[in-house]
Amino acid sequence: MSNSNVVPTPPEPASLRYVVGIDIGSQTCAMCCLTPEKRQVFKPSTFANTREGFDWLFEKLASLKSDPSSILVGLEATSRYGENLSQALLKAGYRLCLLHPAQVHAFAQQRGLRAKTDQLDAGTIARVLLSGEARFGYLPDEHTGTYRELLRLQQQLSEDVVRYKNELHALLVVLFPEFVQVFADPTRPTALAVLKRYPSAQAVVDAGVEQLSHLLHELAPHHYGRPTAQALFALAQTSIASGVAVMARSKSMSIVCDQLEHTLINLAQLEQEIDQLLTNDPQAKRLLAVAEFGPLTVAVLRAELGDVQRFAHMDQVVAYVGLDIQVKQSGKWKGQSKLSKRGSGRVRRLLYLAALRSLHEKHSPFKDYYQRLVDRGLKKGTALVAVMRKMIIVGVHLLKTQDLYDANKVGIQ
Repeated sequence: MSNSNVVPTPPEPASLRYVVGIDIGSQTCAMCCLTPEKRQVFKPSTFANTREGFDWLFEKLASLKSDPSSILVGLEATSRYGENLSQALLKAGYRLCLLHPAQVHAFAQQRGLRAKTDQLDAGTIARVLLSGEARFGYLPDEHTGTYRELLRLQQQLSEDVVRYKNELHALLVVLFPEFVQVFADPTRPTALAVLKRYPSAQAVVDAGVEQLSHLLHELAPHHYGRPTAQALFALAQTSIASGVAVMARSKSMSIVCDQLEHTLINLAQLEQEIDQLLTNDPQAKRLLAVAEFGPLTVAVLRAELGDVQRFAHMDQVVAYVGLDIQVKQSGKWKGQSKLSKRGSGRVRRLLYLAALRSLHEKHSPFKDYYQRLVDRGLKKGTALVAVMRKMIIVGVHLLKTQDLYDANKVGIQ
């Protein structure tokens, strides 16, 4: 990714000679080029998402015989698939606009399009750019991109850990339910290693006390030994395990234990990388001074907010993370107001946990703020959301102004 922060801004109409809509795919892309008068310059075409395809696209753009800065190219924000092309376009000097897929979809519905093809989507993107309603997306810089990449993987591995643990518990119920009488948490390292080697009650019985004792001594000599082995063996002999499909389920258990073990190791290494990134980030250090923010909360804020200087008002920040109020009203009917929940759900989830955590802190300014709102008659749930908004505002204030955190100023920010 580029080392420079890119915050696209709409070009002046007079300086715009062409708009190009590109629909991104993993293998191929489709493009459509229009003039500001919505005249089609050349027939919508597809090109490969490769170096040869990029060369073809740049030849087409060069044939327009216009300065790259007068050509606006629009792409849907499609995670990694469009990154190589977007960076190539930026390096060549073209104006770039990332569009949220929902914005393009809504525009297509307004036009009444019933068909959907890559070339039609490219044309829709070009028309969104000409509509004057395009909301220019944000291209993260190197630092923000690093946070996002590490945290995306961290979330994926965390979800894998939960999935493997659930599967392990489900298998244990039919293979050796009494195992938890010795190891309360079967997903701890020692218990995991025992289950990986002896994944059923029958396997424990077949191994015998001596083999079990030897394994436990190797794994944790200061915590487990022959007494533990004897307890496991005795429980295995009288286990209520069903005995159905033991061989297949034992194989499943061994594989799940192995996957969980490796995933936990990789997750620990990844979290060390994130901690190191936070340590070397002066902006993160200011956020970490907020006692209610944990390292993961700060890392997610840095990843999702990116360059906060692009937000002119705090209301924009609140809306960006989906904590703004959505009102539905028609004539005399007025629907229930609720959060828009746009943007990153992970930010909202972590802010919610941070807000809950603040209520249990003795000297938290956010707790005091919450209590003042409740005392005024605000519902507890609504007050908690207000605390979440306050937290994101305080965080962005620290990032924008580079001020040091002062708990006494929370009430006025």
